[in-house]
This record gives sequence, structure tokens and C-alpha cells, in this order.
Amino acid sequence: MISIDIEIKLKAYHGRQLLRIKRQFSTGSITKILGPSGSGKTTLLKIIAGLSAPEKGKIIANGVTWFDDQQKINLSPQKRNTGFVFQNYALFPNMTVQQHLEYATNDGAWIKQLLQLGRLDGFTDHKPDYLSGGQQQRLAILRALAIKPKLLLIDEPFSALDSKMKTLLMDELKPLIKQLGATTIIVSHNLQELEAFEGEIMDFEALF
Repeated sequence: MISIDIEIKLKAYHGRQLLRIKRQFSTGSITKILGPSGSGKTTLLKIIAGLSAPEKGKIIANGVTWFDDQQKINLSPQKRNTGFVFQNYALFPNMTVQQHLEYATNDGAWIKQLLQLGRLDGFTDHKPDYLSGGQQQRLAILRALAIKPKLLLIDEPFSALDSKMKTLLMDELKPLIKQLGATTIIVSHNLQELEAFEGEIMDFEALF
């Protein structure tokens, strides 16, 4: 269970600058966040992961306080141990596909399974510059899964994939998320992509 009660300051959206989010995410649930650019979707993921901090509030995960402005608590991203799929991939340019996954885990069997899932088992010695945009995005997803996270944050995960690969990856990703028992938050501006996953939709535009 992850409990969030925070205030986020946005640059500008509908003339408002402060967004209040109070919500609980049940263990193993999938929450799909829909909304236009600038509504705070990516900012929320970064705050949960510890890459940014809200103006004030609390974030509590499984009884552990990750953030509390009153008590001056703000756990590092490493201590939160979340899997994060960044919209811009955030890959290491000098690491091969294999090294990206080995950086996250030393479980060889798990790495092999992930490479097959992402159709990257034939590209293990390739660095990001020698991968297509879709392959880079698949690698970003696999790296996030490699640590077997209990919390998986996914920001626009399928935007660079063609329709065939998008369908294949979504179909194989869903049972994998269930296998991990990961609490999952998926951000997208594409309602059709979100509808492929079971779970509740959180419409950010409705918060304003």
C-alpha cells in the first residue's frame, strides 16, 4: 500500500499553480494516469520515485515514510527501490544492452527472460546509439523490470513502438507485472494504450 498526500507546484495549467493529490495505491494494483502535457503526471512519478520533492505532504509505502516535509524525511531513490521507465529512456550511452540489465541484477536467468520478452536477445552487445527508438524504449522497460520492483512507474511507455510491437509487449508485460506483484502506475496521454491494462483510470485534468 502506498499512501500519498502531497501538494505539487506546477509552472502553469488552467491558471493554477498548486495541485493537491491525496490517494492510496493498493499493493499489486495498476493505476492508469491520463491527462494532457503540463498537468503534472510525470512530476508525480518523479516525486514518488524520489527524483523530485513536493512542496509539502507525505508519502508512505508499506508503513515506511518516504517523504514527510514536517519531519524532514526524504528517502533517496535508491532506498525506495522503484522501477522507473523514463519517457526519454535515460539509458547509459557506453553500456550495451546486456550491461544495462546486469547493472540492475545479477540473475542471469531473469536477464535472459527479459531479453526474450523485449525481443532484444539478438542485440545484447549493442549500445543505445545502435538501437532503434523502439528498441531503446523496450530496453528502458526491461531495465526497470530487472530489479523486480514492488513499485513500477511507467511514463509514456509505448510511444516509440510500432503497433505490432506495442501489442506484443503489452500482452507479455501484463502477466509479468502480475507475476512480480508490482504496484504499477502508468502515465499516458493515449487512452487506447491505457485501456489495454486492467485497473482504475486517474484523470489528471479532472483534478483542476
